[in-house]
Amino acid sequence: MAEKIKLDIVSDVVCPWCTIGYKRLQKAITELGVEDKIEVEWQPFELNPHMPAEGEDLVEHIANKYGSTLEQQKDSQQRMIDAGEELGFTFDYFEGMRMANTRDAHILLDFAKEKGKQTELKMRLVTAFFSERKDVSDRDVLAEALKAVGLDVEKGMARLDNDSFRYEVTSKEQYWQGLGVSSVPTFVFDKKSALTGAQPVDVFKQVLTEMLQEA
Repeated sequence: MAEKIKLDIVSDVVCPWCTIGYKRLQKAITELGVEDKIEVEWQPFELNPHMPAEGEDLVEHIANKYGSTLEQQKDSQQRMIDAGEELGFTFDYFEGMRMANTRDAHILLDFAKEKGKQTELKMRLVTAFFSERKDVSDRDVLAEALKAVGLDVEKGMARLDNDSFRYEVTSKEQYWQGLGVSSVPTFVFDKKSALTGAQPVDVFKQVLTEMLQEA
């Protein structure tokens, strides 16, 4: 019996390719039938650590950050919508959509990890942002997400006003960046090898198969 593979996924809640990459990974794990041999832990990465509390219009944000025209953004969004559809995930891009600050979301993901519900909360937040037009920096939205996955809302929300939990997130981000993670998603297998980007299902299958054989 092969040992478990520890899989660290460095990602952000508002990163569409992180969602697509995880869904493809999930498909690879299911098709290989190795669900019991993979242990996933989500690691924080903020695409926009200095995003103001009120967020920023998505079109303006992408234009300012990457120099993308509206047409290029529409093409890119369509690619994500199509990729999501293939994987059973809905990307609902809309006029006036805003990019959000995700620091609080990462604090709550650490809280959820302690309770064994990290992936559940991650997918709840991602769905809220991309499929339900919700602001994942809004505390009511965050409280709703905690409740939806069966976590203690009061205990979780109390962490958002505690500086030590905020510091923990930024120090984890610095740790992964120190190891060379500069873009997300990054999938780190047993801290030995890594894949960056939303790789095809077959690529994930190949890496997982090799890792399990070595284990």
